[in-house]
Amino acid sequence: MRPIRLPEPPGGPVDIPEIFGGGLNVIRRAVVIGNGFPGAENQCIGLVRALGLAEKHTLYRVIRPRGGINEWLRCLPVSLHKMVESVIRRILGDSQFVTTIQQRRISPMVTHNGGGVGLSSILEADAKKIAAVARETFEKEGPLLVVASGRDTISVASTVRSLAPQHVFVVQIQHPRTRLDRFDLVVTPRHDYHVLSPTGQQEIPQFMRRWITPREPPNKNVVLTVGALHQADSAMLRIAALTWHDELAPLPKPLLVVNIGGPTRHCQYGADLAKQLVGSLRSVLATCGSIRISFSRRTPQKVSNIILRELCDHPKVYIWDGEGPNPHMGHLAWADAFIITADSVSMLSEACSTGKPVYIVGAERCTMKFSSFQKTLQDKRVVRPFTGMEDISDSWSYPPLNDTTEAAARVREALAERGWTLQR
Repeated sequence: MRPIRLPEPPGGPVDIPEIFGGGLNVIRRAVVIGNGFPGAENQCIGLVRALGLAEKHTLYRVIRPRGGINEWLRCLPVSLHKMVESVIRRILGDSQFVTTIQQRRISPMVTHNGGGVGLSSILEADAKKIAAVARETFEKEGPLLVVASGRDTISVASTVRSLAPQHVFVVQIQHPRTRLDRFDLVVTPRHDYHVLSPTGQQEIPQFMRRWITPREPPNKNVVLTVGALHQADSAMLRIAALTWHDELAPLPKPLLVVNIGGPTRHCQYGADLAKQLVGSLRSVLATCGSIRISFSRRTPQKVSNIILRELCDHPKVYIWDGEGPNPHMGHLAWADAFIITADSVSMLSEACSTGKPVYIVGAERCTMKFSSFQKTLQDKRVVRPFTGMEDISDSWSYPPLNDTTEAAARVREALAERGWTLQR
């Protein structure tokens, strides 16, 4: 029997509706839940970029009350913090409370390109609303990817997943300390597990170990990285190279970029390290064409003052004063070598993703997981200590850190196990 061929419908073939073309299994959009700190939010956006959703994400932010006595309440969970703040307002009255806030102003978050992000331009994170959007738009737009980072975002991201488990895929960046099963994936640096290592066990007294997390090795939904995720991918660096070409391309080579952070609880330093850095920089000036120095928001004034006083008048040295566009991405694109203080996991992770020489200052002052991170970098030979004896014109290389791309690959694998994929 000859097969029957049905005629084509008038007007030619009919397009298959998107919903029947894998629409319910394809992620086309993302939500980023941030905490207002660039180091955390840039990790989320970096992962979203690596997943191809750079232009299709919405930023929400967990907003704590700020100013005055609120700075002393930051150790509380966000919900409890807001309750306490409300009680204080009732007791003191709004006018008195506003006066208290004004005694300590908070500057807006600064993005990588120097723009300011005020709270008024960011949606406040509401777990119930985000979950409702995911459920209500699922049949039309497919699943929702949720990426969060930072302690304040943990409860919001986990609540979104509990309210819409069939409609969202939740990635929590940085270790949430407990109950990892609240998330589909957890992306965290390997050094967060320093407390379980033999060195960590020696550093931490027995009676304190029960209070320190994590207390268990990573399970299958934990993605371990070397450093922090970030946005400094090849596409971003190509754009930065073009944007900063006129200012940075003409500089005498080699161009040495110096990024100075600020002391932390486990990486403490002050004026003594600044003086050491100044002396070492003077020693390598002869082998540098140009030096560009930048401070972070955490840099103590006593540190920046020493650097400015000792080096600002040298013809080879330029120190960014914080005014105008932030040259950070331009520096990553155009630098021939970097010197970075050991406190900043983010700045080190970005620099080590370029494959260019990276020298560290102050690694010997780090303890606990910061010390573990420094040891990993040195074991991988992606960094060297800065002593002042270097010839900056001598280039050396290494396999660049590729944490963001590798984390994105793990997200894709986990989505595939669930029967979902990302829009290409």
